[in-house]
Amino acid sequence: MPAADDGRREVAVVGGGVVGLTCALELARAGHRVRLHTADPLEATTSAVAAAIWFPYRAAPADAVLRWGATSLGVLTGLADDPATGVRLRSGTFVHRTSEPDLWWTPGVADVRPATAAELPPGAPAGTRCTLPVVDTGRYLPWLAAACASAGVRTVPGRVAALDDVPGDVVVVATGLASGQLLGDDSCVPVQGQVVRLADPGLPGWVLDDHHPEGLTYVVPRGRDVVCGGTAVEGATGTEPDPEVEAAILRRACALVPALRGQPVLSRAVGLRPGRPTVRLERLDVDGRPVVACYGHGGAGVTLSWGCAAEVASLAW
Repeated sequence: MPAADDGRREVAVVGGGVVGLTCALELARAGHRVRLHTADPLEATTSAVAAAIWFPYRAAPADAVLRWGATSLGVLTGLADDPATGVRLRSGTFVHRTSEPDLWWTPGVADVRPATAAELPPGAPAGTRCTLPVVDTGRYLPWLAAACASAGVRTVPGRVAALDDVPGDVVVVATGLASGQLLGDDSCVPVQGQVVRLADPGLPGWVLDDHHPEGLTYVVPRGRDVVCGGTAVEGATGTEPDPEVEAAILRRACALVPALRGQPVLSRAVGLRPGRPTVRLERLDVDGRPVVACYGHGGAGVTLSWGCAAEVASLAW
């Protein structure tokens, strides 16, 4: 269908996770007529598994990630004023295990300072304290979907096998790992992440320990639960939780945060992060039609979502 005389376009967004939803919302707010193609219900998306603390994990290039992340940081900070969004601002500790930690991600982050000895988890040699948005995806994703519906986005369930199957003046490909198949890009790789969610005993803040000697460890309280992780197994494709991996995660998490010991398990999950050497965000011409690629966000989908969506909207005209 040709673009309307007022410049508005029929835009198809392929992908129903946090990146696709945010792109659809920003495109609708920009005045386009938007259809969102979703292969899975919200609770079955990779986004639903995420601890979803603002942090640019496994995402590049650094300059673009900082730009996109700064935009998202501002939006999420504003959304934290509304309890319905599931976004809260929480202080926490980023653990250091080197004498010169790389804090490249901290520009624009609130309350950044060295952690005191009393604020460090057991066994941690040093750390940085700061305040970050923490997103309860069980609330945030439905809120985002409702915002899309209110903005006029139409949702079309079903998996898209080829771009030729999608009508529209412009197509946005934002479907995580499946994006590479749609665009003939073999640089995408799954990065498997496993989490276990415990009852929240009232933890005062989060802990991130990227370089824990026994493996990636994070503890992210969300009020009604605590997301404990994790793993980052490149190339693994399984999505069933491994009991031995879970036991190891809980050992590391409870060692860092002893208050978690004895807390009941509420749920467990495995997700496949969309790994890529760099985020791909560009406008292409595919068989004479504009296609905007927006994928490869690694473990930073929530962190980069609003910044990337703003750029997608600027490329869709």
